[in-house]
Amino acid sequence: MVATAILQVLVPVLPSLGIGEPIGSQSDDVRTLITPAGWAFAIWGPLYTGAFVFAAYQFLPRHAGDHLLDKLRWPATGAFMGNAVWALYTQSFGLSAISALIIIFTLVCLLRCYRIFANREEGFTTGQRWLVVLPLSALAAWLTAATIVNIAASLRFHGVEAGDAAPLVSAAVVIVGGVVAALALARGRGNPPYALVFLWALSAIYAAGGQKADAVAWAAALSVILVVIGAIAGFKRAPSGTWTGASRS
Repeated sequence: MVATAILQVLVPVLPSLGIGEPIGSQSDDVRTLITPAGWAFAIWGPLYTGAFVFAAYQFLPRHAGDHLLDKLRWPATGAFMGNAVWALYTQSFGLSAISALIIIFTLVCLLRCYRIFANREEGFTTGQRWLVVLPLSALAAWLTAATIVNIAASLRFHGVEAGDAAPLVSAAVVIVGGVVAALALARGRGNPPYALVFLWALSAIYAAGGQKADAVAWAAALSVILVVIGAIAGFKRAPSGTWTGASRS
């Protein structure tokens, strides 16, 4: 897993060595109304760092018998490999339907991790909460948003355009994303890292497409409300101390 955590960081550097085109450039070629503002992608720095910290944490000999880590190793490894393969493909061939399939695979791996967290009855240690749940939940949230964006970009890559209906179609997609995230949070005990990262993605969509189309702006705002409601509902259902480490009165 450590190798795949490193690989997903190294592959995006290849364009600087003359291999492929930067992902940002490929994305700009098929930008849609739901493509986040450029500053949002700075989150990859913390996400990559978190992934490596998790990989190093689970590799320590004293965690060899950790049942939570045993369940997470394969889906997390699949997710990190998926990120690397997606970057390699996208830098070489653009945001085509194949890139969408790769990112969907990656998301499925991360949602498996998310489900493991949601179903855990015995709670988390401080180390697990900060070095396992936080990085994988944050990555799952970003990939949830990124998958939706990638699918929209892939449709444009293949010449599927919404024309004058693009603002309404884009708004509908944003709302669907908000509903999906809200349901995930309600069923996932209000997972705070997931909620915060998804809100980050929505704010970036609002800052980009929301400034070009009122429908997208309103959809992003509505999705924020849905995500907050889902997070609160899930948090209330969580066993005491799940996310804070302290009992709630």
